[in-house]
Amino acid sequence: MAAQDQALQTKYYATQISNTETDSKCRLCQQFDETIDHIISACPILAREQYTKRRDKVCAQLHFNICKETGVQLDKKHWYEHVPKSAEASQGGKVNTLWIQQVQTDRTIPNNNPDIIIRDNEKGTCMLTDVAISADRNVIKKETEKTLQ
Repeated sequence: MAAQDQALQTKYYATQISNTETDSKCRLCQQFDETIDHIISACPILAREQYTKRRDKVCAQLHFNICKETGVQLDKKHWYEHVPKSAEASQGGKVNTLWIQQVQTDRTIPNNNPDIIIRDNEKGTCMLTDVAISADRNVIKKETEKTLQ
């Protein structure tokens, strides 16, 4: 609850609420106010590595669950131990699950590497999945960005 109410001891909280600090800028990037929202999803310093790691873990869990649902034989029991392979086939070959594979198209498309592709060989269909982890204020922006890809 404290994070949702912006009540954690960030520099912004210390300057605006507690009046114990004079500078509210982020200690990492020194560019923007150090709010919960900034730390979780907007700091350019954290974006280089930490946000990508978090996103990759979400993708790996999603990949694990998709593989279980489609009948892919997994070598790990828990999602947090799962390391996705570039291609996995279900028993009987009905479904293929592809991990970060480029989609072949008849024209050039930037960012043409969805996180997960589920190919149903019986129906002849593919489902492309691209994951974004964003704060509430960025949901529509990220949704539009992913749709245009």
